[in-house]
Amino acid sequence: MFFHNSCRSFALSLLGGVAMVSLGGSALAADPVLQTEQSDVVTLKPYTPHTILVMDSAGTHAKDGRVYVVDADRGALLGMVQAAYNPNVTMVPDASRFYVGETTWAHGNRGARYDLLAEYDARTLKLTSDEELPARALITPKRNSLTLNVGASRAYVYQMSPSNGVEVVDTHAHKVTQSVDLPGCALTYPWGTGGFSSLCADGTLANVSLSEDGKASMTHSAVFFAPDKDAIFENSPSVAKTGEAYFLSYTGNIYPAHLGANTTVEAPWSLQVGAGMKPASDASAPFEVTWRPGGIQLIALHQSDHELYVLMHRGTFWTHKEDGTEVWVYDAQTHKRLRRIPLKKTSNMVGVTQDDHPLMFTTDTDGDLFIYDAQTGHLLRTIKKLGTSVTFTIAPGEE
Repeated sequence: MFFHNSCRSFALSLLGGVAMVSLGGSALAADPVLQTEQSDVVTLKPYTPHTILVMDSAGTHAKDGRVYVVDADRGALLGMVQAAYNPNVTMVPDASRFYVGETTWAHGNRGARYDLLAEYDARTLKLTSDEELPARALITPKRNSLTLNVGASRAYVYQMSPSNGVEVVDTHAHKVTQSVDLPGCALTYPWGTGGFSSLCADGTLANVSLSEDGKASMTHSAVFFAPDKDAIFENSPSVAKTGEAYFLSYTGNIYPAHLGANTTVEAPWSLQVGAGMKPASDASAPFEVTWRPGGIQLIALHQSDHELYVLMHRGTFWTHKEDGTEVWVYDAQTHKRLRRIPLKKTSNMVGVTQDDHPLMFTTDTDGDLFIYDAQTGHLLRTIKKLGTSVTFTIAPGEE
C-alpha cells in the first residue's frame, strides 16, 4: 500500500507539473499551423545537351540499380528510375525516351526469372512499355549490351542463353521480331537502320544484316587483332549513323573501322606514339611500365569533332582494368594527342556530351560524379555520392 500511494503521489505531482508548464506557456504566441503536405507530379523540362543519364549498377547490391537523370550544368539530380540487376540503358538521340534492360525474379532473389526491356518517357519518367524478353546477358553493364539502330525503331539486346546471340526488338510494336545467333561473338555495334556488328574471339567482326522478313545474313571482317597478344576493349565507341568505330586495344592501339555489311578495318595507330612516346608492349613483354588505357567505360567519343577521350594510367600490360589517373584527348583523324586532363580522383569511367561546348564526366569509388569542362579540363562541379557504382553516362545526340 505504501508503494501504491507513493506512486500515486508522484503521478499527481507530475500532472501538476504538466499543468503548470501548460499555464506558463499560455502567454506565449500560438504555434504556427503547418501547411498540409501537398503531393504533385512534375514533368521535366525538355532535355538540354547537358541533361544526361547516369547508369548506377549498384555493384554491392545489384538488384537495386538505378538510372539517374542529371542536369550537369547545375549539378542537380532531376529524377530516377529503378534498373534491376546488371542493367543497361540507352537513349534515343532526341532524348524523348530511353530504354532499360533489366532482370527480376518473382520472389526477389528466386522463382520465375523475367528479362525485361522497359521503355520510359524521358520527361515524365513514366513507364510506357514493359516488354518481356526471351533472355538477356547478366554481365557487368556495358553500353554495347543494349543499343539502338538509326531511327530507334529497333533495339538490340545481347544475350547468352544458352549461347551468344542478340534479341531484336521492334520498339514501335514492342515485340521481339528476331533472335540472331552469334557463335563466338559478343555485343552489338549498330550501323544504319538494319544491321550491327559484333566483336568475335577469332579477331574479326561479325556483320549482321537484318531483313524485314525476319531473316538475318552474316559476314565477317578480316582478322584485325590477336586476342591472345593484344585484345580489344569491348566498350570501344561507334556511331550508328555513320558506321564509324574506334576499337581500342589493351596496349593503346586504335583500329578505325567502317561498319556495315562488309566492314573494313584500317591499320591501327598508337595512343602513345600520338603523345610523342614509343608504342606500349603487348602480352609478349607484359612487365614494361608505361602509360596505358584502363578502366570499365574507359573511352568516349565526341562525334562531331572526332575527338577520343581515353582514361590513362601508368602500369604493365595486364593492368587494363586499373582506374585512370588522367584523360588523354585525341584527334581521331590526325592521331595526335590534343590535351591531357589530370583527374581530381582516379576513375574507371569517362563520358562526354555531344554539343559545341562539351562537358566531361568521371567518377570515383565513392560514387561521386565529377563534371569537367571538356575543352579546358577545368573541374566545374561535383555531385557527391550520386550513386554506388557509377558505370557510364549517356548524353543527348549520341547515336
